[in-house]
Amino acid sequence: MVRSLLILSALAGVAAPAAAASYSAKLATPTTERFIARDIVWACGTDACQGATEESRPVVLCQGLARHAGTVDTFLVDGRAFSAAEIAQCNSSARPAPNRALAAQ
Repeated sequence: MVRSLLILSALAGVAAPAAAASYSAKLATPTTERFIARDIVWACGTDACQGATEESRPVVLCQGLARHAGTVDTFLVDGRAFSAAEIAQCNSSARPAPNRALAAQ
């Protein structure tokens, strides 16, 4: 009987869906776009971009955001802020900022 309960408990734990993590990012150049980048839907406003997903690769998600929207100033995963090293790794994928000096000529 005890063995059956243990097996059922173990199976229930395996079958439980993963909880979605929430992500928030402030961009160097804010946008008000809504887009999909690397398994997450980002809804951006003038203050920050927000998203949630069950995906568990925060650096990769941050890099996808940076690739699409540009340099990320801060990135939070369930309220925990990325370190300076993690932000640098994230921004290694950032799209280059447009050269406004050339556009003005």
